[in-house]
Amino acid sequence: MAAEEERIALFLDYENLAIGARDNLDGFQFDLKPIADALAERGRVIVRRAYADWSYFGDDRQRLTHHHVELIEIPQRMGPGRKNAADIKMAVDALEMAFERDYITTFVIGTGDSDFTPLVHKLRELDRRVIGVGIKDSTSALLPPACDEFLFYDSLEGVDAPRRRKQRERSAEPAPETDPRPPAKPQAASLDELSALVTQTLAGLQRTSGGAVLASSVKRALLRKDPTFSEPDYGFRAFGELLRHLEERKVVELTEGTAKGDPEVGFPSEGRGEEAAFSLLQQVVGDLEKGNGRPLMSGLKNHLRKRQPDFSEKLYGFGGFLQFCKAAQARGLIEFEWDDDAGDYVLRTAG
Repeated sequence: MAAEEERIALFLDYENLAIGARDNLDGFQFDLKPIADALAERGRVIVRRAYADWSYFGDDRQRLTHHHVELIEIPQRMGPGRKNAADIKMAVDALEMAFERDYITTFVIGTGDSDFTPLVHKLRELDRRVIGVGIKDSTSALLPPACDEFLFYDSLEGVDAPRRRKQRERSAEPAPETDPRPPAKPQAASLDELSALVTQTLAGLQRTSGGAVLASSVKRALLRKDPTFSEPDYGFRAFGELLRHLEERKVVELTEGTAKGDPEVGFPSEGRGEEAAFSLLQQVVGDLEKGNGRPLMSGLKNHLRKRQPDFSEKLYGFGGFLQFCKAAQARGLIEFEWDDDAGDYVLRTAG
Protein backbone atom coordinates (compact mmCIF):
# COMPACT_ATOMS: atom_id res chain seq x y z
CA MET A 1 0.00 0.00 0.00
CA ALA A 2 1.19 3.49 -0.82
CA ALA A 3 0.56 4.66 2.74
CA GLU A 4 3.13 2.15 3.96
CA GLU A 5 5.75 3.10 1.38
CA GLU A 6 9.09 4.27 2.74
CA ARG A 7 9.80 7.94 1.96
CA ILE A 8 13.51 8.43 1.50
CA ALA A 9 15.89 11.40 1.71
CA LEU A 10 19.27 10.82 0.06
CA PHE A 11 22.34 12.77 1.24
CA LEU A 12 25.65 12.20 -0.56
CA ASP A 13 29.10 13.13 0.71
CA TYR A 14 30.04 13.18 -2.95
CA GLU A 15 33.76 13.80 -2.59
CA ASN A 16 34.13 10.79 -0.30
CA LEU A 17 32.25 8.50 -2.68
CA ALA A 18 33.80 9.71 -5.94
CA ILE A 19 37.38 9.67 -4.66
CA GLY A 20 36.79 6.38 -2.86
CA ALA A 21 35.60 4.76 -6.09
CA ARG A 22 38.50 6.17 -8.06
CA ASP A 23 41.18 5.12 -5.56
CA ASN A 24 39.79 1.74 -4.52
CA LEU A 25 38.04 0.49 -7.66
CA ASP A 26 40.88 0.87 -10.14
CA GLY A 27 39.91 4.32 -11.37
CA PHE A 28 36.21 3.49 -11.67
CA GLN A 29 34.03 6.57 -12.19
CA PHE A 30 31.29 6.83 -9.57
CA ASP A 31 27.79 6.38 -10.98
CA LEU A 32 24.64 7.12 -8.98
CA LYS A 33 22.35 4.78 -10.93
CA PRO A 34 23.15 1.59 -8.92
CA ILE A 35 22.29 3.45 -5.70
CA ALA A 36 19.12 4.89 -7.24
CA ASP A 37 18.03 1.42 -8.37
CA ALA A 38 18.73 -0.12 -4.95
CA LEU A 39 16.73 2.60 -3.20
CA ALA A 40 13.84 2.29 -5.66
CA GLU A 41 13.36 -1.24 -4.32
CA ARG A 42 13.12 0.10 -0.79
CA GLY A 43 10.77 3.04 -1.23
CA ARG A 44 10.20 6.42 -2.88
CA VAL A 45 13.15 8.82 -2.94
CA ILE A 46 11.73 12.32 -2.52
CA VAL A 47 14.92 14.24 -1.66
CA ARG A 48 18.30 13.92 -3.41
CA ARG A 49 21.21 16.12 -2.37
CA ALA A 50 24.93 15.88 -3.05
CA TYR A 51 27.58 17.99 -1.29
CA ALA A 52 30.94 18.94 -2.81
CA ASP A 53 33.09 21.70 -4.21
CA TRP A 54 31.78 21.16 -7.72
CA SER A 55 34.75 22.87 -9.34
CA TYR A 56 36.54 19.56 -8.67
CA PHE A 57 33.76 17.45 -10.20
CA GLY A 58 32.67 19.33 -13.27
CA ASP A 59 32.12 16.20 -15.36
CA ASP A 60 29.84 14.71 -12.72
CA ARG A 61 27.36 17.57 -12.64
CA GLN A 62 25.40 16.53 -15.72
CA ARG A 63 25.08 12.89 -14.65
CA LEU A 64 23.79 13.88 -11.21
CA THR A 65 21.37 16.42 -12.67
CA HIS A 66 20.02 13.63 -14.88
CA HIS A 67 19.12 11.80 -11.66
CA HIS A 68 17.41 14.96 -10.29
CA VAL A 69 20.04 15.49 -7.62
CA GLU A 70 20.25 18.92 -5.99
CA LEU A 71 23.90 19.98 -6.02
CA ILE A 72 24.93 21.78 -2.83
CA GLU A 73 27.98 23.93 -3.42
CA ILE A 74 30.66 24.11 -0.74
CA PRO A 75 32.84 27.21 -1.22
CA GLN A 76 36.38 26.43 -2.25
CA ARG A 77 38.86 26.55 0.61
CA MET A 78 42.32 25.24 1.22
CA GLY A 79 43.15 22.32 3.51
CA PRO A 80 40.77 20.37 5.73
CA GLY A 81 38.49 23.36 6.24
CA ARG A 82 36.69 22.66 2.96
CA LYS A 83 35.98 19.06 3.92
CA ASN A 84 34.78 20.04 7.39
CA ALA A 85 32.48 22.65 5.88
CA ALA A 86 30.88 20.03 3.61
CA ASP A 87 30.45 17.55 6.49
CA ILE A 88 28.89 20.15 8.78
CA LYS A 89 26.56 21.49 6.09
CA MET A 90 25.33 18.02 5.20
CA ALA A 91 24.78 17.04 8.85
CA VAL A 92 22.91 20.27 9.65
CA ASP A 93 20.68 19.91 6.57
CA ALA A 94 19.85 16.28 7.39
CA LEU A 95 18.90 17.09 10.98
CA GLU A 96 16.91 20.13 9.93
CA MET A 97 14.96 17.96 7.50
CA ALA A 98 14.36 15.32 10.17
CA PHE A 99 12.78 17.94 12.46
CA GLU A 100 10.81 19.79 9.78
CA ARG A 101 9.57 16.91 7.59
CA ASP A 102 8.20 14.16 9.74
CA TYR A 103 6.81 12.35 6.70
CA ILE A 104 10.37 11.30 5.73
CA THR A 105 10.84 7.83 7.17
CA THR A 106 14.32 6.89 5.92
CA PHE A 107 17.58 8.79 5.54
CA VAL A 108 20.28 7.46 3.23
CA ILE A 109 23.76 8.75 4.09
CA GLY A 110 26.24 8.16 1.28
CA THR A 111 29.74 8.25 2.77
CA GLY A 112 32.41 6.08 4.31
CA ASP A 113 33.51 8.75 6.76
CA SER A 114 33.20 7.87 10.45
CA ASP A 115 32.63 11.58 11.20
CA PHE A 116 29.01 11.01 10.19
CA THR A 117 28.44 8.33 12.85
CA PRO A 118 27.01 10.87 15.38
CA LEU A 119 24.57 12.04 12.69
CA VAL A 120 23.43 8.47 12.14
CA HIS A 121 22.91 7.97 15.89
CA LYS A 122 20.91 11.19 16.17
CA LEU A 123 18.66 10.34 13.21
CA ARG A 124 17.92 6.95 14.74
CA GLU A 125 17.13 8.65 18.07
CA LEU A 126 14.56 10.64 16.10
CA ASP A 127 12.96 7.35 15.02
CA ARG A 128 14.26 7.49 11.46
CA ARG A 129 15.58 4.46 9.63
CA VAL A 130 19.13 5.05 8.37
CA ILE A 131 20.75 3.32 5.41
CA GLY A 132 24.45 3.91 4.77
CA VAL A 133 26.19 3.61 1.42
CA GLY A 134 29.96 3.53 1.01
CA ILE A 135 32.92 2.13 -0.91
CA LYS A 136 34.00 -1.04 0.90
CA ASP A 137 37.75 -0.33 1.12
CA SER A 138 37.30 3.32 2.11
CA THR A 139 34.49 2.93 4.65
CA SER A 140 35.33 3.27 8.32
CA ALA A 141 34.60 0.15 10.38
CA LEU A 142 32.66 2.38 12.81
CA LEU A 143 29.99 3.44 10.34
CA PRO A 144 28.14 0.26 9.17
CA PRO A 145 27.23 -1.00 12.68
CA ALA A 146 25.66 2.38 13.47
CA CYS A 147 23.18 2.10 10.58
CA ASP A 148 20.00 0.07 10.22
CA GLU A 149 21.34 -1.18 6.89
CA PHE A 150 24.58 -0.58 5.06
CA LEU A 151 25.07 -1.06 1.32
CA PHE A 152 28.58 -1.46 -0.03
CA TYR A 153 28.59 0.34 -3.37
CA ASP A 154 31.04 -2.19 -4.85
CA SER A 155 28.47 -4.99 -4.36
CA LEU A 156 25.43 -3.22 -5.83
CA GLU A 157 23.85 -4.55 -8.98
CA GLY A 158 25.08 -2.51 -11.96
CA VAL A 159 28.50 -1.60 -10.54
CA ASP A 160 30.89 -3.13 -13.06
CA ALA A 161 34.21 -1.84 -11.77
CA PRO A 162 37.40 -3.18 -13.40
CA ARG A 163 38.30 -5.18 -10.28
CA ARG A 164 34.94 -6.95 -10.29
CA ARG A 165 35.23 -7.70 -14.01
CA LYS A 166 38.65 -9.26 -13.45
CA GLN A 167 37.33 -11.36 -10.55
CA ARG A 168 34.39 -12.51 -12.66
CA GLU A 169 36.64 -13.39 -15.58
CA ARG A 170 38.98 -15.36 -13.30
CA SER A 171 36.08 -17.27 -11.74
CA ALA A 172 34.80 -18.15 -15.23
CA GLU A 173 38.14 -19.56 -16.38
CA PRO A 174 38.29 -23.37 -16.40
CA ALA A 175 40.96 -24.97 -14.25
CA PRO A 176 44.07 -26.07 -16.18
CA GLU A 177 43.92 -29.71 -17.23
CA THR A 178 47.19 -30.35 -15.44
CA ASP A 179 45.89 -29.02 -12.12
CA PRO A 180 45.04 -32.10 -10.01
CA ARG A 181 43.26 -30.11 -7.32
CA PRO A 182 39.44 -30.33 -7.17
CA PRO A 183 37.55 -27.06 -7.70
CA ALA A 184 37.11 -25.02 -4.53
CA LYS A 185 33.63 -24.85 -3.02
CA PRO A 186 33.61 -21.83 -0.73
CA GLN A 187 29.87 -21.39 -1.06
CA ALA A 188 29.03 -24.59 0.84
CA ALA A 189 30.70 -23.30 4.00
CA SER A 190 29.05 -19.90 3.66
CA LEU A 191 25.63 -21.55 3.21
CA ASP A 192 26.15 -23.55 6.40
CA GLU A 193 26.95 -20.29 8.18
CA LEU A 194 23.87 -18.73 6.61
CA SER A 195 21.68 -21.62 7.78
CA ALA A 196 22.98 -21.23 11.32
CA LEU A 197 22.42 -17.46 11.24
CA VAL A 198 18.85 -17.75 9.97
CA THR A 199 17.82 -20.55 12.36
CA GLN A 200 19.29 -18.79 15.36
CA THR A 201 17.51 -15.58 14.39
CA LEU A 202 14.22 -17.38 13.72
CA ALA A 203 14.36 -19.20 17.06
CA GLY A 204 14.93 -15.91 18.87
CA LEU A 205 12.01 -14.26 17.08
CA GLN A 206 9.75 -17.18 17.96
CA ARG A 207 10.72 -16.91 21.63
CA THR A 208 10.09 -13.17 21.81
CA SER A 209 7.07 -12.78 19.51
CA GLY A 210 5.01 -15.71 20.75
CA GLY A 211 3.35 -15.90 17.33
CA ALA A 212 3.92 -16.29 13.63
CA VAL A 213 7.18 -14.92 12.23
CA LEU A 214 7.07 -13.30 8.80
CA ALA A 215 9.90 -13.35 6.28
CA SER A 216 10.13 -9.56 6.44
CA SER A 217 10.65 -9.78 10.22
CA VAL A 218 13.49 -12.27 9.75
CA LYS A 219 15.17 -9.97 7.23
CA ARG A 220 14.87 -6.95 9.53
CA ALA A 221 16.30 -8.94 12.45
CA LEU A 222 19.25 -10.09 10.32
CA LEU A 223 19.97 -6.49 9.38
CA ARG A 224 19.83 -5.45 13.02
CA LYS A 225 22.46 -8.08 13.79
CA ASP A 226 24.60 -7.15 10.79
CA PRO A 227 23.66 -4.03 8.79
CA THR A 228 25.89 -5.24 5.92
CA PHE A 229 23.90 -8.49 5.49
CA SER A 230 22.96 -8.98 1.85
CA GLU A 231 21.52 -12.11 0.26
CA PRO A 232 23.39 -11.53 -3.06
CA ASP A 233 26.61 -12.17 -1.12
CA TYR A 234 25.39 -15.78 -0.82
CA GLY A 235 24.34 -16.02 -4.47
CA PHE A 236 20.63 -15.21 -4.15
CA ARG A 237 18.77 -12.48 -6.02
CA ALA A 238 16.18 -11.89 -3.31
CA PHE A 239 15.52 -12.84 0.30
CA GLY A 240 12.54 -14.96 -0.73
CA GLU A 241 14.78 -17.02 -2.99
CA LEU A 242 17.19 -17.52 -0.09
CA LEU A 243 14.37 -18.76 2.16
CA ARG A 244 13.09 -21.13 -0.53
CA HIS A 245 16.59 -22.61 -0.81
CA LEU A 246 16.71 -23.13 2.95
CA GLU A 247 13.29 -24.76 2.78
CA GLU A 248 14.62 -27.23 0.19
CA ARG A 249 17.45 -28.06 2.61
CA LYS A 250 14.85 -28.71 5.36
CA VAL A 251 16.23 -25.83 7.42
CA VAL A 252 12.99 -23.80 7.51
CA GLU A 253 9.38 -24.24 6.44
CA LEU A 254 7.38 -21.56 4.60
CA THR A 255 3.60 -21.10 4.72
CA GLU A 256 1.37 -18.41 3.26
CA GLY A 257 1.34 -15.25 5.35
CA THR A 258 -1.17 -12.48 5.85
CA ALA A 259 0.39 -10.37 3.08
CA LYS A 260 1.22 -11.54 -0.42
CA GLY A 261 4.93 -12.14 -0.89
CA ASP A 262 5.62 -12.18 2.86
CA PRO A 263 5.31 -15.81 3.98
CA GLU A 264 5.41 -17.10 7.53
CA VAL A 265 8.71 -18.76 8.42
CA GLY A 266 8.95 -21.65 10.85
CA PHE A 267 10.90 -24.80 11.46
CA PRO A 268 10.00 -28.04 9.65
CA SER A 269 7.15 -29.84 11.37
CA GLU A 270 9.16 -33.04 11.72
CA GLY A 271 11.34 -31.34 14.34
CA ARG A 272 13.93 -29.59 12.15
CA GLY A 273 16.33 -32.54 12.48
CA GLU A 274 17.12 -31.71 16.08
CA GLU A 275 15.92 -35.05 17.46
CA ALA A 276 18.84 -36.79 15.75
CA ALA A 277 21.18 -34.17 17.28
CA PHE A 278 19.75 -34.76 20.77
CA SER A 279 20.10 -38.50 20.26
CA LEU A 280 23.73 -38.02 19.28
CA LEU A 281 24.35 -35.94 22.41
CA GLN A 282 22.76 -38.60 24.62
CA GLN A 283 24.80 -41.35 22.95
CA VAL A 284 28.10 -39.47 23.31
CA VAL A 285 27.44 -38.69 26.99
CA GLY A 286 26.62 -42.34 27.59
CA ASP A 287 29.79 -43.55 25.89
CA LEU A 288 31.93 -41.07 27.84
CA GLU A 289 30.30 -42.26 31.08
CA LYS A 290 31.41 -45.79 30.29
CA GLY A 291 34.93 -44.53 29.55
CA ASN A 292 35.78 -42.22 32.45
CA GLY A 293 32.56 -41.89 34.39
CA ARG A 294 32.58 -38.06 34.51
CA PRO A 295 31.98 -36.43 31.12
CA LEU A 296 32.49 -32.65 31.34
CA MET A 297 30.78 -29.92 29.35
CA SER A 298 34.08 -28.49 28.11
CA GLY A 299 35.26 -30.53 25.17
CA LEU A 300 31.92 -32.32 24.77
CA LYS A 301 31.12 -30.47 21.57
CA ASN A 302 34.38 -31.71 20.03
CA HIS A 303 33.33 -35.28 20.84
CA LEU A 304 30.08 -34.72 18.96
CA ARG A 305 31.96 -33.33 15.98
CA LYS A 306 34.20 -36.39 15.84
CA ARG A 307 31.08 -38.34 14.98
CA GLN A 308 29.26 -35.62 13.05
CA PRO A 309 31.80 -33.11 11.66
CA ASP A 310 29.18 -30.54 10.64
CA PHE A 311 27.44 -30.48 14.03
CA SER A 312 26.44 -27.02 15.27
CA GLU A 313 23.74 -26.25 17.80
CA LYS A 314 23.05 -23.06 15.87
CA LEU A 315 21.63 -25.10 13.00
CA TYR A 316 18.74 -25.93 15.33
CA GLY A 317 18.16 -22.40 16.55
CA PHE A 318 20.12 -22.51 19.80
CA GLY A 319 22.31 -19.57 20.74
CA GLY A 320 24.99 -21.69 22.45
CA PHE A 321 25.98 -25.22 23.35
CA LEU A 322 24.88 -24.82 26.97
CA GLN A 323 21.40 -23.82 25.78
CA PHE A 324 21.33 -26.93 23.56
CA CYS A 325 22.27 -29.13 26.55
CA LYS A 326 19.58 -27.50 28.70
CA ALA A 327 17.02 -28.33 26.00
CA ALA A 328 18.21 -31.95 26.05
CA GLN A 329 17.89 -31.95 29.84
CA ALA A 330 14.34 -30.59 29.57
CA ARG A 331 13.52 -33.51 27.27
CA GLY A 332 14.77 -35.96 29.91
CA LEU A 333 17.69 -37.18 27.81
CA ILE A 334 20.62 -36.07 29.98
CA GLU A 335 21.28 -34.44 33.33
CA PHE A 336 24.08 -32.12 34.38
CA GLU A 337 25.13 -30.03 37.35
CA TRP A 338 28.00 -27.71 38.29
CA ASP A 339 30.97 -29.30 40.04
CA ASP A 340 33.19 -26.89 41.99
CA ASP A 341 36.11 -29.32 42.10
CA ALA A 342 36.05 -29.83 38.33
CA GLY A 343 35.23 -26.18 37.66
CA ASP A 344 32.80 -27.38 34.99
CA TYR A 345 29.43 -28.97 34.39
CA VAL A 346 29.40 -32.75 34.87
CA LEU A 347 26.95 -34.66 32.65
CA ARG A 348 25.25 -38.05 32.79
CA THR A 349 22.49 -39.76 30.90
CA ALA A 350 19.05 -39.44 32.46
CA GLY A 351 17.25 -42.31 34.08
